[in-house]
Amino acid sequence: MGANLRAEVCHAVRARLGEGPVWHARRGTFWWIDILGQKFFESDLSGRAPREVACSQMIGAVVPARGGGLVAALRDGIHTVDPDSGATRRIAEAPGHDPRQFRFNDGKVDPAGRFWAGTLALDDRPGQSRLYRFDADASAHVMREGVTISNGLAWTRDARTLYYVDSPTRVVQAFDCDIERGTIGPPRVAIRLGDADGWPDGCCLDEEDCLWLAHWGAGKVTRWEPKTARLLQTVTIPAANATSCAFGGPKLDQLYITSAVDEARAAAEPEAGYLFRVDPGVRGPVLPVYAGA
Repeated sequence: MGANLRAEVCHAVRARLGEGPVWHARRGTFWWIDILGQKFFESDLSGRAPREVACSQMIGAVVPARGGGLVAALRDGIHTVDPDSGATRRIAEAPGHDPRQFRFNDGKVDPAGRFWAGTLALDDRPGQSRLYRFDADASAHVMREGVTISNGLAWTRDARTLYYVDSPTRVVQAFDCDIERGTIGPPRVAIRLGDADGWPDGCCLDEEDCLWLAHWGAGKVTRWEPKTARLLQTVTIPAANATSCAFGGPKLDQLYITSAVDEARAAAEPEAGYLFRVDPGVRGPVLPVYAGA
C-alpha cells in the first residue's frame, strides 16, 4: 500500500458544489464546475486565478468535444458550450427527464466518444433517476433506471469494463461493456464502502487501471485495485465533501480534486469548495472527447 498523502490547495476559489473536473488537452486547460453556483472554471494551472464562465442553468458535467469546444449536461438536457463566451445550445433531450423534478449530475465520455450522464431527483426521491447515453448524433438512450444519485463513471483502458457509482448505495458497480454497440451487461459489486467512508462520488482511472474515488462526507480520495477491491492509497483534503477527481496537466501526472461546502461545517472548513491538487506518483490516461458537436 502506498503512503497516504494530503492534497494542497490549487485554487482558493470557492464553489458551493464543485464537480466535473476534466483536462481539455486541445486548449491545454483544466475545467471544473460549480453546480449550484451555475458556473464553469477554466485554469491554465500556472498559478493565475481561474477564469469563471457563468451559465444560465445548473451544470451536472462538462467534457471536451471533438471540435475543440465543450459539451455539458445542463438541467434541461445536453448542450454545446462555447468555451470562450459561455454561450450554450441544446442538442439533446433525455427521454423521461423532467427538469422541473430532476437535474443532471456527473457525466463522462466513453472510449467510442459517446457522452454518458445521469440524473438525480431535486426532492431527493430514491430510485427515480436514470443513466443516459448520448451518441455522436445526439440520440439519447436510457442505460439504467431505478438510480438515486447517478455519479462517477470510468472505463478501463481496454474498454471492456465500466465502473459506475449510485452514491447512496455506498457501492461502486462494475459492468461488462460492448463498446462497439454501447451496451452494458448486468451490474456486479466492485467496491463496497463502510459507513465511516461516506458516500462514493466522482471517480477516475489511472494508467494502471486503478480507480481513484472521491468520498462525500469523509474528506478523502482513495485509490483501489478494483478487480480485487484492495485499497491502495488515501489522499485527504481539509473538507468533508470531496466530490470528484481527475488527472490533469500536459503530462497528466497531477490529480485534481473538487470539493463542496457543507453549510453546517463552514466555519470549521474554510477551504471547502476549493480545488485541490496532489502528485499521486502515477499518470492518468488520455481521455476521449465527445465525438459529436
